[in-house]
Amino acid sequence: MTSDYKDPSLKVFTLNSNRKLAEEIANHIGTPLGKCSVSTFSDGEVQINIEESVRGCDVYVVQSTSLPVNQHLMELLIMIDALKRASSKSINIVMPYYGYARQDRKSRSREPITAKLVADLLETAGANRVITLDLHAPQIQGFFDMPIDHLQGVPILSDYFEAKGLDDVVVVSPDHGGVTRARRMADYLKAPIGIIDKRRPRPNVAEVMNIVGNIEGKTAILIDDIIDTAGTITLAADALIENGAKEVYACCTHPVLSGPALERIDNSQIKELVVTNSIPISNEQMSDKIKSLSVAPLIGEAIIRVHELKSVSILFD
Repeated sequence: MTSDYKDPSLKVFTLNSNRKLAEEIANHIGTPLGKCSVSTFSDGEVQINIEESVRGCDVYVVQSTSLPVNQHLMELLIMIDALKRASSKSINIVMPYYGYARQDRKSRSREPITAKLVADLLETAGANRVITLDLHAPQIQGFFDMPIDHLQGVPILSDYFEAKGLDDVVVVSPDHGGVTRARRMADYLKAPIGIIDKRRPRPNVAEVMNIVGNIEGKTAILIDDIIDTAGTITLAADALIENGAKEVYACCTHPVLSGPALERIDNSQIKELVVTNSIPISNEQMSDKIKSLSVAPLIGEAIIRVHELKSVSILFD
């Protein structure tokens, strides 16, 4: 923990999505969490009360738009409106997990682009900046007409695997879209990369086709940004073992872990799944195979640097 942060104009608030992470972030900065209450009317409408003055303050609101996604998004939009009307100097959204990011383009006719819609909603509500972690597609940054600090989870995951001292590692991307992420981790670990070529016939259903790269006799580390139903990652692990990998680890930044994910992971060839706490994992979702790493020091340092008008890019190294 850093020493108590002396600037009273920096305030950190949290809503309901990930209070534990918000407490860790505030603890790292050395400031108490701001006081606010989130409740609902009998018909389900969100009610927010900010219980301290924010006039002239730079406010940072920690809220991942994870399950229940729509509820957490509405909480955030209503909080932004409340802060704007309470004369905050700036409203900075700290969104470790940016929901609706998987629809970032039209892949077929008459589809929405929800990643852009959410960006527009945040902007219209009154946000001035977004600090986020591992967007599903980096180009989503271009959907915002305000500053966005896009932090990376790869260094945190890489440090963990480096400390394990694994032998003969190959970093594997479960699809072509994640090659840049896999290459970044491979550079950290000074390891080669592999790519799994898969065809996805419909959403949340993956079919593994080919493995590009030499994985025979190696320790494979699968890396993805999101693990949702765990279909892709467990099929990928099976394919790696079938093609001669010695053992398979997996990691991701955002453990959505919906539906059959936990059962699939427990019954899979994956030796250990390493995730971050960008999304809280409930006790029901926890497994002996899952290891969670905290992103609080990274986000806390980013908030301090943004507030003090210092460079954030140093945190990418």
